[in-house]
Amino acid sequence: MSQVIIRPADPQKDAAACAEIYRPFVTDGWTSFETDPPDEAEMTRRISEYGDSHAWLVAERDGEVIGYAYGSRHRTRAAYQTSCDVAVYVAPQAAAAGVGTALYGELLAALATGYHAAFAGIALPNDASIALHRKMGFEPVGVYRDVGWKLGAYRDVSWWQKVLAESGN
Repeated sequence: MSQVIIRPADPQKDAAACAEIYRPFVTDGWTSFETDPPDEAEMTRRISEYGDSHAWLVAERDGEVIGYAYGSRHRTRAAYQTSCDVAVYVAPQAAAAGVGTALYGELLAALATGYHAAFAGIALPNDASIALHRKMGFEPVGVYRDVGWKLGAYRDVSWWQKVLAESGN
């Protein structure tokens, strides 16, 4: 198997691939609470914004983007500035091959230089995502019950936290 390279995302080069990876998470399940998948232009905007403010990384194998992970603002109020949200998405052909672990390892290390804590929301059920977050040192902090309506039912979201650095910004 070819080596997986983790690198910062290039908005112009990687947006189409990231949008394609994300599409089924939006259209085919409740992993994402978005209902319309973002197009390439919107993904370009997100990569630029989150890449500048936090980090956006892609996993590449043989020149093909097979996954991505990013950090983003946790909340807008000033006291939250030392926290961030994180997410990871891996293409189906690369699932369960350590790509998510590699992406999160690099992402969390990068975020630890400027953020105290990272938070991840996991729409339930999602055993694979829970296993990944546990593996990466996240701890469950609570569940928002019936917080979103998707695919004909209310969905719960489990929230997870990982302390990245012992001191704030």
